[in-house]
Amino acid sequence: MSRPAPSGPGPADAPRTRSSSAGGVLYEERLTPAWWMWLLVLFAGVVVLVSLAPIDMVVAVVAAVVAAGGAGVLLVTSSRSIVVTDEHLQVGRARIERRFVGEAEAFRGDDVRRVRGPELDGRAYMNFRASVGPLVRIRITDPVDPTPYWLTSTRHPERLVEVLAGP
Repeated sequence: MSRPAPSGPGPADAPRTRSSSAGGVLYEERLTPAWWMWLLVLFAGVVVLVSLAPIDMVVAVVAAVVAAGGAGVLLVTSSRSIVVTDEHLQVGRARIERRFVGEAEAFRGDDVRRVRGPELDGRAYMNFRASVGPLVRIRITDPVDPTPYWLTSTRHPERLVEVLAGP
């Protein structure tokens, strides 16, 4: 259903959108790690290397490669997608019919801290990413769902709000 997106910022990082007349996916974004998150992968390898080098350099190099590789795999597999179709909204593993999607609001800067902190409802579905600052709060109107809203990180909050406001 979702396609992987490049991890680097730039034009290739823009969300994929299509017109609703074509049917199918209206908006798609993969929340890939920012470039600086890969420095943490490198750091994990260096820490293991420095820790084990006094014992045996061969073991240290192998363990450092394994640690960095494992951290890299965890970073990539933790990437989540936001997909909006004519019929559904999917954020990570959560999925809801569009008829239960209410008003969406975009937040940037200091508003993000406020929405993620003092104003946060513990019943909300949360999809935060450390390397993605902006947020969108999506109200859920399903009368049997106790979740008041979904709060998700996105690199393009205004575009996501625009797509969700459409038919």
